[in-house]
Amino acid sequence: MTARTTRTLAVALSLTAALAISGCSADTKDSASGSGDQPKLTVSGGYMPEPVNDKMAGAFMVIKNDSKTADKLTGVTSPLSDDLQVHETKDQKMQQVQSLDVPAKGELRLARGGSHVMFMGLKNTPKVGDKVTVELRFEKSGPVKVELDVKERTYKAPASTDGTSH
Repeated sequence: MTARTTRTLAVALSLTAALAISGCSADTKDSASGSGDQPKLTVSGGYMPEPVNDKMAGAFMVIKNDSKTADKLTGVTSPLSDDLQVHETKDQKMQQVQSLDVPAKGELRLARGGSHVMFMGLKNTPKVGDKVTVELRFEKSGPVKVELDVKERTYKAPASTDGTSH
């Protein structure tokens, strides 16, 4: 085999690999737009009531899924705490769960008295007007970063962003 044949073969293989890779990324792009299997999630109404101390705090929000594919909230991270937990309240009892469902063409409401995020062992105590960053982790979707507004302890979200888990 001559050097010229070897170079031609190498270029042909490189082009084939490039076309295969670009084909894969096009499929991924389509699914991320909601037309494939990737859920399309948005978050609204996120807030944290001002914590009483640095022991714990709750976070509430609405996670909306505009796709035909259900997903699950599987975890939360934040610079404010190394121990964030997903909780649900059933029969007036709060308990940690591994995940919460985000139904297709539906929403997951994280609200007082229902499902919520718990921050355990805060690194500092945020005050009213501060913002707390969290990253929501899902079973199928990529992570979603959210800024929570720190509100008064007595704050009650409007009916559109408060209620029980659906």
